Order: sequence, then structure tokens, then C-alpha cells
Amino acid sequence: ALSMFGTTVGLYGIPWCKKSLLLTVLMSVIGASMGILDTGGNVLALNTWGAEAGPHMQALHFSFAVGAFVAPILAKMALGGSESKDFPITGKTNQSVPRSVPTASAASAASTLQHHLGADFLWSYVVIGTYLLFVSFFFFILYSKGSSARDKSKASLQKCTFAKYHYALITLLFIFFFCYVGAEVTYGSYIFTYAKVFAEMKENEAAALNSVFWGAFAACRGVAIFCAACLYPGTMILLSIIGSAVSSSCLAFFATYPASLWVGTAVYGASMATIFPSGISWIEQYTVVQGKSASLFVIGAALGEMSIPLQGRFHHVPVVMYAALVTSAMTVVLFPLMYTLANSPNESDLKEMGESEDRKALLSNSGLNEDEE
Repeated sequence: ALSMFGTTVGLYGIPWCKKSLLLTVLMSVIGASMGILDTGGNVLALNTWGAEAGPHMQALHFSFAVGAFVAPILAKMALGGSESKDFPITGKTNQSVPRSVPTASAASAASTLQHHLGADFLWSYVVIGTYLLFVSFFFFILYSKGSSARDKSKASLQKCTFAKYHYALITLLFIFFFCYVGAEVTYGSYIFTYAKVFAEMKENEAAALNSVFWGAFAACRGVAIFCAACLYPGTMILLSIIGSAVSSSCLAFFATYPASLWVGTAVYGASMATIFPSGISWIEQYTVVQGKSASLFVIGAALGEMSIPLQGRFHHVPVVMYAALVTSAMTVVLFPLMYTLANSPNESDLKEMGESEDRKALLSNSGLNEDEE
């Protein structure tokens, strides 16, 4: 509730900013609020549904994918509609404005256009901020009426036990999410540029390729809601990393072929869709996932996103494809290692096994059969 309210404050304030410092502060407030929301949402889902959180976790992250896929389309439609309707000279100003038009008139038209689009952006921020304010209000209501649920979740948390290699698992999953989210955002951000520079596609074809990636990503997350009800999280992760490894290999070595580029992009997007929510559901089966652990997962994902601009310096090398291949290889290596550590018996399990063996030995020495026992 607090994170949604903080995002609302930032959205309400941004359209009125006249100073870059104030804009930076408000953007930082939104970024921090969204980071808290990402962490708190995952922990809230685990605390609410426990072992049955798989489909709910997939639905939560499906909403992220739908928003990422739909929002740019809606924004383009809104801006495109206003431009073509009222200001036809935008977009291709040099071709549309006759040479006889004075420069002052063109500057006046640009100023009018900027004012018009500024009003549209203002209402966009107000509408989205109001929507988030209502969501924040409902979360505050749930919090005020959920004291018994919080006590129950604390009691169930105390009954849970930590895995033998708890900290090693958290660290490895941190690195796992660093590679996964970094690869996901890198490919989604740079595939458009790759298609234009290296594949020599037209702008609309490159945009379509980008839409194929995010569309397959969102669609597969929607299907994963139902798959999570009948498949274990580990199985879904295994299928995802195999698909990402195969598709990234094809993209790295055969992306010069158009069919390989299109099919590989779709398969890669679908393979990347379920890894993050499945990873959180999977680790929760073996050890306790508290707020600190979940925040480390989100930090690892954010660091993966922040490392993206580093590849922008290499203009003549298809770094995006090699990055996808390397990160896929990392996930293929990390997951079996995490699975081995997670299934290692802890001291309490070994103690119970020893007591069971001692009990069987005593019963066998006493000569009692099953009925007498």
C-alpha cells in the first residue's frame, strides 16, 4: 500500500516539474516504490498461498508482462492519433512543411504541438496516478482487516525450517536472477537495433520482431498460470532453461537466416517467461523465503538490468546474441547446482534418520514381530 502511494505521489508531481533536480527526486521515489512493490508482492503471494502459490505467482508476473506489452502500444496509439488529427506536420516535418513557410511559423507550430502533447501527457499521469491511488487505498483496507492473517503467517513461518545450505542457495539464486533478468531485458531492449543494423530489416519489420519477443513472453506467462497447477516449479524451470539454451544457440550462430531469427526470438521469449516466478516458487519449497531473501532476488534482477548499457559501446559486434548465449549457459550450470544443494539433507533430517535406524535395530533385537510391536 505504501509503495503504491509513493508511486502515486511521483506520478502526480512529474508533469509539474520545471527543475531537473526535482524530476530526479520524483523518479527516484517511483523507482524505490516499484522496487518495494516487486519485493513485497512476491513475499505477500508466498505468505498468502504458501505451497499453493505457484499459479498465483505466475498470474502476478503475467500482469507485469501484459503491462509491458500493452502500454507502449497504447501510448503510440494515443500520441499517433493526436499527431495525425491535429498536427499533421509532425513526424516528417522536413517533407511536410513547404519551403516557403517562414522559420518562425514552424517554430510556433512546434510550440503549439509541444503544448498540446504536454496536456495529453498531463492527463495520462493523472489518470494512472488516480488508478494507483485507488489500488493503494484498497491495500490499506486489506491491511487494517488482516491482523489475524498476519499472525497466522508468522506462526507458520516459525514452523518452517531453513535448508542446510540456505545462504548458498540464496546467493546462487541471486546470480541466477542476475543472468536471467539481464538477458531478458537486454534482448527485449536491443533486438530492434540488432534487426535494423545487423539483419538489415526495415523499421516496421524490426518493430514486429520486438513485438514477437514480448508477445510470446506475455502469452507464455499466461499459459504458465494453468501449467503451474499441474507441474512442479523445478520442472518448469528445467524446460525453460533448455528452451532458452537451444534458442539462444540458434540465435548466436544462425541469426543471419530470417527464419531462424524469427523462430528463435519467439522461442527465446517463451522460454524466458516463467523462470522468475517459478524460481521463487521453487526455492520456497526447500527453505524459508523472507523479505530479506526476496529483496536480494529483486536486487539481483535490478543489477542485471543495470548492466545492459555496458554493451552499447560495441557497435560492430552482435553483443545481444552472445549475451543471450552466455547467460543461458550460466543458468544451465547454476540450476543443477542449486538443485543438488537444495536436496541435501539438513541436520534435523539426519538426526531423524538416525533415530529411526536405532529404533528399528532395537525392535529387531527384541524379537518382536509387527503385531506385537
